[in-house]
Amino acid sequence: MVLKTRLQLSTMMFLQYFIWGTWYVTLNTYLGESLGFTGTQIGLCYGTFAISAMISPFFVGLIADKYFATERVLGAMHLLGAVLLIVASRATTFQFFYPALLLYTLTYAPTMALTTSLSFHQMENPGKQFPGVRVLGTIGWIAANNVIGWLGYTSSVEQLYVGAAVSLMLGLYSFTLPHVAPKKENRTSIKELLGFDALSLFKTRSFATLMIASVLIFIPVSFYFGFTASFMSDIGIDFIPNKISLGQVSEILFMLILPFFLIRFGLKWVLFVGAGAWLLRFLLFANGDAEAGMWMIYAGIILHGICYDFFVVAGQIYVDKTAPDNLKSSAQGLITFATYGLGMFIGTWIAGRTVDMLTIDGSPDWVKIWYVPAALATLVLILFIFLFKEKKGSGEAMENV
Repeated sequence: MVLKTRLQLSTMMFLQYFIWGTWYVTLNTYLGESLGFTGTQIGLCYGTFAISAMISPFFVGLIADKYFATERVLGAMHLLGAVLLIVASRATTFQFFYPALLLYTLTYAPTMALTTSLSFHQMENPGKQFPGVRVLGTIGWIAANNVIGWLGYTSSVEQLYVGAAVSLMLGLYSFTLPHVAPKKENRTSIKELLGFDALSLFKTRSFATLMIASVLIFIPVSFYFGFTASFMSDIGIDFIPNKISLGQVSEILFMLILPFFLIRFGLKWVLFVGAGAWLLRFLLFANGDAEAGMWMIYAGIILHGICYDFFVVAGQIYVDKTAPDNLKSSAQGLITFATYGLGMFIGTWIAGRTVDMLTIDGSPDWVKIWYVPAALATLVLILFIFLFKEKKGSGEAMENV
């Protein structure tokens, strides 16, 4: 891969995740503090991304792969997304904001897969080259969080304007990216697009355990992404996006050292530590505050690198290692459906309902709220201890990760 292509793909990744970072962390504070949405309504709004993640393979498979060049579909999606973010910014009631955000996430969610497939198409060795490109996405997310915080847009509609502006920028930039022609001759069935052909992997107990655990762990994930900013705002913390972005900084670090832990300790215990980090995070949040306990809030945020890399990324690696070659794509689609799709959809609803049920006279009882995802993370830990069995020699199998 030549330097020009690497720079093009890196810029694409930076802008791709910058857009998501402009609103995903702080939307809850805007909806709750500025528009007066309930916890359930906020949870449903975050659930739009989960709905989109469940059906986005149709966009990727039926449109990009079959009919139009990938970079053109990517550009069109982001241009349309810019318009829809402006439409969402004009909505002040739930009945108008929710469908506008749903339409927007339907345009954004497929672009995550499009940027990945476009990148892979340009690489001779994706296993070695892709991480160096993808890390720019994490940096873009961090940059977006800090821009929103520095500009004071944490609780205002301007965060959507920033997202729309960058979406417009990436939409136009996408048409300059390397060309990836559609593969019209390769017909893919609906069964393959949805990942149903990978269901045979559920015959393996460990694979089934991982999928069930992935759905369950994304319920606590939904608490974190959906309400951490609101929690921090309520207890008097400022520059919230800037502080939350420390989690993505740690994600970069733990992404680099993940292969060592996989080889040294094996996949089961890496996954176990990842689930345990989610439990520890919520216990820290439940007992932290903006004064003497501020270190607990910081610690809970910085744990994000372990929470995400040691469970979500390690899970993706497990799927790639265990699925046969003809099912690798379908299996990855299945775990995406389980996590960002089904798990997050259920999680956003449960998180919203929990906040509403534990809010008294307009004040959420955050201590009790955070113990709910902590209990769910405990359930995942127990599930792994008793049901997940790692094959002997899997540590050696991870040496090529």
